[in-house]
Amino acid sequence: MKTISYFFLIPLAVLFACRTDDSMPLTSIQVIQGETMGTYYKVSYLGSEITGLKTSVDSLLVALNMEVSTYIPDALISRFNHGDLHAIDAETLQGAPHFLANLELALKIAEATSENFNPTIMPLVNYWGFGYTSKHPVTAIDSAKVDSLMTFVGLDKIDYDSIIVAPSAIQLDKEYPGTQLDFSAIAKGYGVDLVAAYLRQLGINNYFVDIGGEVVAKGNKGSNDTPWRVGIAIPKEDAAPTEMDVAIPLIDRAVATSGNYRNYYEVNGQKFSHTINPFTGYPERSNLLSASILAKDCATADGFATACMVLGLDAAFELINTQPDLEGYFIYSDDEGLLHTKATKGFTSLLPEQEAF
Repeated sequence: MKTISYFFLIPLAVLFACRTDDSMPLTSIQVIQGETMGTYYKVSYLGSEITGLKTSVDSLLVALNMEVSTYIPDALISRFNHGDLHAIDAETLQGAPHFLANLELALKIAEATSENFNPTIMPLVNYWGFGYTSKHPVTAIDSAKVDSLMTFVGLDKIDYDSIIVAPSAIQLDKEYPGTQLDFSAIAKGYGVDLVAAYLRQLGINNYFVDIGGEVVAKGNKGSNDTPWRVGIAIPKEDAAPTEMDVAIPLIDRAVATSGNYRNYYEVNGQKFSHTINPFTGYPERSNLLSASILAKDCATADGFATACMVLGLDAAFELINTQPDLEGYFIYSDDEGLLHTKATKGFTSLLPEQEAF
């Protein structure tokens, strides 16, 4: 599979409405914030206030959600998942750049992770109560049901070769109606990158974009070249969202964290997490509590962080070490429940001398 680059298309009407002078003076840090994808977003940038920026950012994120959100019935991905569109033809795909970009990147990450990241996992995510269907804990595991759903999971269940071999004739098909796509493991990161690309088109070169804890930063905060900093949460179930294990400078990079310590439920003393193993069909729960990945773009960091949680500590560390543009920071527990950290060489260089544990 050849390497695919994903792209952003910014509506010209939106761009011209908010465009600022490329020589924007570096005055103070401006902040806009709102809600998207079931969480918050916050954009901080160095410069003058831009009238209408929040409206434009909101519009970009709404457009993204209308293509990739499984929670919106009319979104393109939902129409494909629910059978309204058994196949998506070339004309539709070319008119849906966000869907296509998420699909192409998901396939690229799936290949790089030996399919431990798998965008066809949606039927299992729904079964275990973590998807777009009504939230319900599985009180009695139906192994036959899990096995039947596994029939719909796998990259071989969708026809995507034409997307890679002949982009001018792209079409997406699926073998079974029950096969469904899920981009939730990269969509927030993609949203971060989308907003960041828009800021750059406005001539903003010092910014910090955060959607639900997935972050990209460029430039600095302006005061003595002070870098933007991002905190990595303590992976404890009773920890407050603001409790941080460590904070690192983030310079022209993105970081995304995946973990099983918040999105889970417990039945009869057994915990079920939202990370589903695409090879077993069951929630994955190991001693790896969180994986934070540094990358050039946030969508890639997001996807690899998810794959790491499926792989477990040792395999995840080995995977990230084989990727030249990625660095990783892993928090895990020992047999006594004590927390420890492990980081790749590039990530270690960003850490303070004294870590939290």
